[in-house]
Parts: sequence; structure tokens; C-alpha cells
Amino acid sequence: MSRQSWVNLGYISGVYGVRGWVKIFSYTRPREQILAYQPWYLGATQSAEAPIDVAAEITVTGRSQGKSLVAQLAGVDDRDAAAALIGRGILVARGSLPRTEPGQYYWTDLIGLTVRTGSGESLGTVTELLETGAHDVLVLDGGPNRLIPFAPGTVVKGVDLERREITVDWAAEWWE
Repeated sequence: MSRQSWVNLGYISGVYGVRGWVKIFSYTRPREQILAYQPWYLGATQSAEAPIDVAAEITVTGRSQGKSLVAQLAGVDDRDAAAALIGRGILVARGSLPRTEPGQYYWTDLIGLTVRTGSGESLGTVTELLETGAHDVLVLDGGPNRLIPFAPGTVVKGVDLERREITVDWAAEWWE
């Protein structure tokens, strides 16, 4: 499958207990929703751009544990095997997720898009997104603190997935 066929839903953030359970950091909302999408495939790292291990699909059982999520991955039976998976991305086939409505996007769809001003000036490429209380934030390559609020209608004027571009009402000199 191509890169576009996968959606990164989170990553393995630690181990839980001695029987191979892992702690999960979930990008889904609500966070427990990650457990509903099966099977999982593991990326080499938590990055959406990392190679994907598609040799084996993984069946998962899990639950909330305090403020965390924990999961038992099929075939992972001890703490050492679980520890070897820390940092691996959790990916699912795009077809297992609901279709987005117009104007809605999975974060993975925005990563790698070029951000341009209304006049066509390139501000950089989206490397990740951050969730804040008010709205999500685009993080661009090219230096520290290259952040743009993902505020459709005000800052974000358009997203064109086919052209792989986001048009914004922003200026490069605002970062200087």
C-alpha cells in the first residue's frame, strides 16, 4: 500500500507490567477510539513518514488505565519484547476510518503539504501539528517556532489536498 493508504493514530509510549502490555499515546478523540481500529500496523518510528512494517498485522486488546491507555499486542508476551516497541507508530489502513466531511482533515493528510501565502510565497512544509486548547497549530520546517494557527476561515484560507497546498493569511516576516 502507498503512504496515502495509512493513517498514523498514535504511538507506543512505554511498557506496562511484565506480561508484554504497552502504554499507548493516542491522537484520536476520544483517545480510547484508537482501540476500535483494527488491525494495527507498526511504523519504524512514531513519525508519519517512517517506513511501515506491513509484514504482520497486529490484533490488539486494550483499556483505559488511569490517565493512560494500555494494550496487549498479539504475540508480545513479555516486558522485553514490549520495550523493543517503544516509539513505534500505530498505523491503520485508511479504509478502516470514517470518511471526512468537506473541510475536515486527518492530520496525516496535512503533514507534508506546502504552506503558501495568498500571493503564492512558500512559507514551508508542514512537519507536524500540535493540539492546543483554542485550535490546532501547524508546525513548519525551516527553523524553530515556525508555527501557524490552523484556523479555517481566518488564518487558513484553503486546503487543496490534490495540489498538496495550504493557503494562509500569514507573512514570513511575522516570525522575524
